[in-house]
Amino acid sequence: MNVAAMPAGRALRSCPEQAQLAALFEHLHYAFSAVAAGEERFHAIFLDHERTYLDDCVMACGHSAHLPVRLRDIFARALAIGARAIIVSHNHPSGDCRPSRSDIDATRRLTEIARALDIELLDHLIFTREKVYSMRAGGKL
Repeated sequence: MNVAAMPAGRALRSCPEQAQLAALFEHLHYAFSAVAAGEERFHAIFLDHERTYLDDCVMACGHSAHLPVRLRDIFARALAIGARAIIVSHNHPSGDCRPSRSDIDATRRLTEIARALDIELLDHLIFTREKVYSMRAGGKL
């Protein structure tokens, strides 16, 4: 099985030290499974320096043709709560979890901004109802 695209419920479960991150992935999978058909959402999870959960929120809602994500809002929230790491994610209503060129470009931009602010981008996940794609595992982060 391709590690980058796996059944959503199995993300990172094989590593005991990653149990908290696996729980966060499961939380995201549940949140995205409740999204209406055709709707796309962008979600961020904020963690402290020990990768302990601080907060999470939906940062943008839209349709697959256009999802207006304001990077300023993501990092303003991270700085306001003292986050040192973030996990971002969005869903693909099409059912294809492979990243688009736009997804890859957005991940690069997120990484650049995060690095400049001393925040670690742990992963950018793309969810479908059945699978999740990890930009980190796919070598795109």
